[in-house]
Parts: sequence; structure tokens; C-alpha cells
Amino acid sequence: MTQDEMKRKAAEAAAEYVVTDAIIGVGTGSTVNHFIDVLADMKGRIEGAVSSSEASTKLMEERGIKVYDLNEVNDIPVYIDGADESDHYLNLIKGGGGALTREKIIAGASDKFVCIADESKLVDVLGAFPLPVEVIPMARSYIARELVKLGGRPVWRENFITDNGNVILDVHDLQILEPVKMENEINKLAGVVTVGLFCNRPADVLILGAPEGARTVMPKTA
Repeated sequence: MTQDEMKRKAAEAAAEYVVTDAIIGVGTGSTVNHFIDVLADMKGRIEGAVSSSEASTKLMEERGIKVYDLNEVNDIPVYIDGADESDHYLNLIKGGGGALTREKIIAGASDKFVCIADESKLVDVLGAFPLPVEVIPMARSYIARELVKLGGRPVWRENFITDNGNVILDVHDLQILEPVKMENEINKLAGVVTVGLFCNRPADVLILGAPEGARTVMPKTA
């Protein structure tokens, strides 16, 4: 089974978390694209969606799913999104697609966060995937120097601008043993919009696509 087929398995399994007659949060990325296809087949069951990116908005509108601005919505019972990495506590690295800030906002506004991915995304320690940091353009060099002090090797994602008009530094060579601490340290740097660590608000459920089908992972307790 290909990686893409495993992503599809996870996306299909996430359908059981869709709340009837509600507005649901929808993330961004290749696994979420499969979920949008699944959602299109059941769009009559929901009122609509809140989207974390212009790309996901376009896909949903093309499939006839009504997309709301977050400011129009009071309650999001579930947010479904992918991840670049997850540890066993369901702390995540996200932002490979560049939508980390809007993803973090919608995750924070949602009652439940369901993460969907293929089984390769589950790791013991976060950091093999470069950690994205969205930065105000004028602060790029300053923040890069600060990230070096934290032990990382930041690389400017050239020729890429986020939906918010900012730039991204991808931080390599990190072994993130204290993910909540690192999220807080990076977020407090002036000029950082947000960091792609989802640890203060981790996923509640992780659905992993595998050759034998989808399996659900709940967060490990300390």
C-alpha cells in the first residue's frame, strides 16, 4: 500500500468524528485533501466548514462545501487536520504546508482536535522534520540568530509567503525533548507569529493510516 493510500485510510476513518448539522474545522495538506474529498460526499450532513488556508478553502468551495470565516462562528465541535510529526503524547509538528498560524488558531477554537496522518508520522522524539516558524519579514535574520542559540539550524523557505503575508524559517537539527518548553520559548520571541509546535494544544485523537487499515491512537499519559 502506498503512503497516499494510507493517508486516504486515515481520512476516511475521520468521517466518524464529523458532527451532524455543525460547522467543522478543516486543516491543510495532502492528507486533509483526501478528507475534503470524503467530506464532499457527506456535505449534506454539515452546515459548513472553517478553513485553515486559502488552498483548502478553494478545494471545499469547488466541492460545494460552504466555508465560513472564523469570526462568523461561535462553536467548532471538531477540527480535523494532518501533521508532519506526532509523538506518543500527540504533541505535533505542523506547518510543512505553511498554514501553521491559521491551523493553530482553529485548533485552539475547537472542542476536539482530530489529527490524521500515515503511520510514518508517529515518532518517539519530535524534530527529525524541520520545525516551521512563521516570522514577520523584518525579523527574519534576528529570529534566525535566536533559533541558532536554541540549537537549531534555521533555513529560510525562499520564494514562499504565507497566507498572512509572512515568511517561514524551517529549523533543522533539533531534538525536541521538552516540546511545550520549546514552543513557549520560540513563541515569546518578538517577530515570531507562531511556531509549528502544537503542544500547549496537542491533538486529542490521532488516526494513523497503515497497510492493514486505520488505527486510532490516544495520547500517552506521563
